[in-house]
Amino acid sequence: MTLRVLVADDHPLWRDALVADLEKAGYDVVGSAADGPSAVNRTKATRPDVLLLDLNLPGLHGADVCAQVAGLATRVLILSASGEERDVLAAMKAGASGYLVKSATPEEIRAAVDATGRGEATFTPGLAGLVLGEYRKLANEPAPDERPIPQLTERETEILRLVAMGLSSKEIAEQLVISHRTVQNHVQNTLGKLQLHNRVELTRFAIEHGLDEP
Repeated sequence: MTLRVLVADDHPLWRDALVADLEKAGYDVVGSAADGPSAVNRTKATRPDVLLLDLNLPGLHGADVCAQVAGLATRVLILSASGEERDVLAAMKAGASGYLVKSATPEEIRAAVDATGRGEATFTPGLAGLVLGEYRKLANEPAPDERPIPQLTERETEILRLVAMGLSSKEIAEQLVISHRTVQNHVQNTLGKLQLHNRVELTRFAIEHGLDEP
């Protein structure tokens, strides 16, 4: 299925080049935005599969854009010049599914868009550990809303544990000797049972419940 992508960046040359590259690669680019309010409005109007979002947008910061579109089915992939810890964590806490810095190659950006469209969390190397570390730290703090874990199957629990350990769907499939699609189906079923929206929320939930160790 062709992914529908919206690009939000305030640098016109970068934005236009990114749109052109994605269209050439066969993605359905449903539009672009040059500021935060436009990014929110166009995301709500077009409902893309993936919002490729810069953080430092005029009018509304990228993390605030994430928060305002969090209730939609659209997944947000941050593509920012900043790799600062505070920016990464602010974006992830606001609901972003992944985070790349702009030094990524076009091939890496396209691969990240694909992974985000599949519901996977994608990070520039080195940032995944930062996010997991922050979630583990938060897991040691008292939880304001302790919910019992709904009954998961043995396989769903096994996959949930591997997600919390930072493995991608492909790596989980290889480790469990099952298909990539089977992993995705289990992840989607688990998200539904836990009433969560993406793998980032799933990872945090698993860590909070002590499922991030073998």
